[in-house]
Amino acid sequence: MKILSIDIETFSDIDLGKCGVYRYTDSPNFDILLFAYSIDEGPVQLIDLASGEEIPEEIVEAILSEDIIKTAFNANFERVALMRYLSRKLDKEVYLNPSSWRCSEVQAAMLGLPLHLEGVAKVLRLGVQKMSEGKPLIRYFCIPCKPTAANGGRTRNLPSDAPDKWELFKQYNIRDVEVELEIRKKIKDYPIPESEQALYELDQRINDRGFRADMDFVMQAISCDKQFTVSATERAYELTGLENPNSVSQLKDWLSERGVEVESLSKKNVKELVTETEGEVEEALKLRLLMAKTSVRKYEAIERAVCSDGRVHGLFQFYGANRTGRFAGRLVQVQNLPQNHLVDLKLARNLVKEGRFEDLQMLFGNTPGVLSELIRTAFIPRECHRFIVADFSAIEARVLSWLAGEKWRLEVFQSHGKIYEASASQMFHVPIDEITKGSPLRQKGKISELACGYGGGVGALKSMGALEMGVEEHELQGLIDNWRRANPHIVNFWWEVDKMAIKAVKERTRTRTHGIVFTYKSGMLFVTLPSGRDLVYVKPKLMLNKFGREGLTYEGIGTTKKWERIETYGPKIVENIVQAASRDLLAEAMLRLDKAGFAIVAHVHDEVICEVPVGESSVEEVCRIMSESPKWSEGLPLNADGYECDFYQKD
Repeated sequence: MKILSIDIETFSDIDLGKCGVYRYTDSPNFDILLFAYSIDEGPVQLIDLASGEEIPEEIVEAILSEDIIKTAFNANFERVALMRYLSRKLDKEVYLNPSSWRCSEVQAAMLGLPLHLEGVAKVLRLGVQKMSEGKPLIRYFCIPCKPTAANGGRTRNLPSDAPDKWELFKQYNIRDVEVELEIRKKIKDYPIPESEQALYELDQRINDRGFRADMDFVMQAISCDKQFTVSATERAYELTGLENPNSVSQLKDWLSERGVEVESLSKKNVKELVTETEGEVEEALKLRLLMAKTSVRKYEAIERAVCSDGRVHGLFQFYGANRTGRFAGRLVQVQNLPQNHLVDLKLARNLVKEGRFEDLQMLFGNTPGVLSELIRTAFIPRECHRFIVADFSAIEARVLSWLAGEKWRLEVFQSHGKIYEASASQMFHVPIDEITKGSPLRQKGKISELACGYGGGVGALKSMGALEMGVEEHELQGLIDNWRRANPHIVNFWWEVDKMAIKAVKERTRTRTHGIVFTYKSGMLFVTLPSGRDLVYVKPKLMLNKFGREGLTYEGIGTTKKWERIETYGPKIVENIVQAASRDLLAEAMLRLDKAGFAIVAHVHDEVICEVPVGESSVEEVCRIMSESPKWSEGLPLNADGYECDFYQKD
């Protein structure tokens, strides 16, 4: 036996979608119902565990062996589930090393395909498709049922309760293995590169390790939010006299009676109205903002997902963003945690943890806002350890400048690194020494840097908050023009990428610019990065775009979350390239840190969080390892900054 292909069907009383596979399998009620497998792509066999059958000894040995490759679509699920199952069956702790596992979902994602079995099978037009009967069968057998008089008060459906459905479920399980086998055959010429497999294995170990949560603090934060919400709602009732002060229509009428006409009660509009009103109207609007704050949801997500070891596992999905290969956040979504700007973060955290909610409100005000800023601090290192947090400085701006060959920017990053000040200096022809941190010119430089790197226009500046920063609307187009004049090599990079991508597709050929290679083959456009990794655009086609000229389109998951044809063009492809190259730099830094013995517990875009024993290693050591340039990035000025902390925070 060389390869064992696996698919399982399982039961648990924990919601898989909301809590993740680690918490799902951590439940005492978790069980594997069906185990379908194929040896070396042979006929699919089925073990009906729910009906008393046992997994054959040779298959158990194959699962435990690091010499036999196991494959599955979303292999993380099968691997974690089998770890739990075998640990209980063998009455000992079983760890299944991810080094002997291959994930066909990852392989498909690397080709720009959907992140689910059914979608991949449809896009590849396989002769074998996933059975449509699966969802109702999973609802019937895999999750608890509501006890009724008709079902005899049972809380779970067993095979004996619906033999015909059970036989169909077994066929469904077999079919999933058959579909996975067909997918692997279809894309066998595009295996996961060794470097990406190594990173996948690291990702699995990070998810297995988990991120420790301070559950006493989490539960107090949830309690604090509930107490505040009750108090704020009571005040809103008292103030407005409305039956439901959260009702948009009721509040609009109430405001209208007081001479305030509004089209929308969006967060942005309400914030503006607060500055323009006073008295009871101002207070009512402030209460609406406070009650709409969703700070508690991430605490609740931690509570749902935390396992019996006090850690949250499965926070990252490898290759979750298949346009760039970036990791995607899951469950608590640590990729978009609010920043913390409180002057005394530790004091605020202690007040919440001690249940001193009135003191919290008195000292800090805006309780929902404080709870929001404290979310990061819910994660803590294990005993006798602390966190070392390190991140790349302005990584995307550096990579963009390096790829485009914008020399003045590279000189900035090789010296003082003040790109906002330097950008304003270039744009407005003012000596950099005259641009201070709080000056309007620095603000204009900053907002231009954030909005313009990937071809952004007036809309991008507005969405980045240019108007709120004090930039006048009539100045916006001028900022864009100034930035582009100051960065001619970046602008040229956009349109060279656009031209070479179109040429590769139109002529079914291979083109190159700025160290990026574009290759059309097998109905796909491969964009080879300096690291050697490919970004893949499925079924590229040239069509008239929104600008009225010939442009590139491809198939992928669009804004509707459905598989559809998507328009793209030079600046957008450049954004994908820069973010992908930045991801590769972080990936290689993580591999180096892991090799050096650092236990990575989380990572966020360009930041790594390591759980390190007290008294061992240093921030400088972590930053030094992160700042090492791979061979493929010669000339790219990398820099990492870091700090250590007793709970996770943004320095």
